[in-house]
Amino acid sequence: MTTEAVPLIPHSVLFGNPSYLVPEISPDGTRLVYLAPDDGVLNVWTAPVDRPEEARPVTHDRGRGIRTYGLCHDDRTLFYLRDRDGDESWRVHLVDLVTGRERCATPFDGVQARVLAHNRWHPTTLLIGLNKDRPGLHDVYALDLETDRLTKVAENPGYVSWIVDTDLRVRGGTVMKPDGGLSVFLDPPQGPGAPGGPDGATPWLDVPYEDAIGTRVVGFSRDGATCHLLSSIGANAGRLFAVDLATGRRTLLAEDPVYDVKQVEFDPLTRRPQAVLFAKDRDEWVFLDEEFGKDLGRIRGELALLSVDGEVYLDRTDRGDRLWTVSVVTGAGPVLYYVYDRPAGALRYLFSHQRELEAYTLARMEPFAFAARDGVTVHGYVTWPPGAERTGLPAVVNVHGGPWARHTFAFDEEAQLLANRGYACIQVNFRGSTGYGKRFRNLGAKQWGAAMQTDLLDAVAHLVEGGGIDPARIAIMGCSYGGYAALVGAAFTPEVFTCAIDLCGPSNLLTLLAAGAPYRTALRSFMHAQVGDPETDRVMLWERSPLSRVDAIRIPVLVVQGANDVRVPQAEAEQIVAALAAKELPHEYLLFPDEGHGLARPANRQAYYAAVERFLAEHLG
Repeated sequence: MTTEAVPLIPHSVLFGNPSYLVPEISPDGTRLVYLAPDDGVLNVWTAPVDRPEEARPVTHDRGRGIRTYGLCHDDRTLFYLRDRDGDESWRVHLVDLVTGRERCATPFDGVQARVLAHNRWHPTTLLIGLNKDRPGLHDVYALDLETDRLTKVAENPGYVSWIVDTDLRVRGGTVMKPDGGLSVFLDPPQGPGAPGGPDGATPWLDVPYEDAIGTRVVGFSRDGATCHLLSSIGANAGRLFAVDLATGRRTLLAEDPVYDVKQVEFDPLTRRPQAVLFAKDRDEWVFLDEEFGKDLGRIRGELALLSVDGEVYLDRTDRGDRLWTVSVVTGAGPVLYYVYDRPAGALRYLFSHQRELEAYTLARMEPFAFAARDGVTVHGYVTWPPGAERTGLPAVVNVHGGPWARHTFAFDEEAQLLANRGYACIQVNFRGSTGYGKRFRNLGAKQWGAAMQTDLLDAVAHLVEGGGIDPARIAIMGCSYGGYAALVGAAFTPEVFTCAIDLCGPSNLLTLLAAGAPYRTALRSFMHAQVGDPETDRVMLWERSPLSRVDAIRIPVLVVQGANDVRVPQAEAEQIVAALAAKELPHEYLLFPDEGHGLARPANRQAYYAAVERFLAEHLG
């Protein structure tokens, strides 16, 4: 069998609207709610939980589509977030599921809303962060769902994030220190009003720079006596602790010597941890509650009877904790959605996220590891073309964004496109990636364009040595940090790569660090610690910028940008494109006027990936 025997998957199937997405059960257990297209745009649909065929849309967006929504515990209100063409000035919209009335609760121009908290104990209140009064700081407002009234309950004393308990009391927040570390402030329970802050107060927890990404408060028990803390302080990887707030005594609940805790599953009623998830090559659960472990075992057993092998993720929005929605990621097929009936121990299939994908042969991400040039072990995944002999294949190094993120075992549309077209897709969790403990993560500090990039090169060398890929036919592509890495590949090592594709990637680290939305300035010390300080590292930052090495580019480059990007502004694309044009170097430029950081509209996504496929076919063959 060869790749020619595998039918081509249309772009509309991979990058158009999904059939279904993010199903939930309403808090009262009566409704099934999910995202699905309505007139070609993702909107929220509802149906009786036992009659999904009676679904109807309850929102009517005709723009970029809805991707973030939630159901309130008053059992009639749905909220969703929507920005304008990717500008990230999110507004909170409310829908009355009984009357159909829809309204915007935060109708402020140029203001970003963040939903901070809502729960069963305060069914008519939504806590929202708004940078309405000061663009760089989000204050806390209580939104009354019965009157739509917004009331400020806490003014921000300098927090980059807030800490809220189950009674919706603001208990404190986190301040970024000048060295990139954190100070966590946590007060005793109190009523409305600003909590204690950094002005002369003693932090509840002082977090060193090297632990900043892996340490945070993740919640409180319902009785308020215990907070739950993820912390890598004193260890390599992020561990889960229960902290007695009266005595300060910490109890270690879960740890792994190498991998950080990725997720904590809480009991919806007591808010006590029931399980933790470690994302290794595949997910590994550690159970803290025997009954929860039995439930997950029943779900896995039901899936095994159906010959379904995948990662299981749960959504427990039903207040009675009777019905769970279950998402199963097999990697080699669409995401599968089920409803799990706990009392019956039964699993009922709902739908897959993209029905049309079920007709095609897909590929599964396969983990690999190698030793980098300095001996550090680096992990990643390869998605091979289905049916192809794994010898001398053209390949694409697909670099993740962040860079404080990682590739995980998943259904990845880009990997599926590349494998379906005959390319090996290489996805490397280079140093600086999260999930592998703080030592590995901090090896990426000030290594943009340096050791983070050589990890990509060493992955290529490892796979070339194994015979799987052709060293003369390798492309590099990515979004955000991945776009930067693609430009670095073109400017620093054009002898390794045949072509490069940059989506929303910075071309000049100095201008990147000086730009961005006002509310991102609070993270500036973190960026200076991780990327470089323009005051003390100016020469290094310029030397690590692809723009500084544009003369060395001799491979074709595709640059793609959203005009409303507030993270990597349009100027980052314009300056590298202008330099390429001035030197008559081979390049293409696509600008999407109705997008921000990344592409959301299906038509734009399909246009981009059509350009990617044509570009790769022209230059890789």
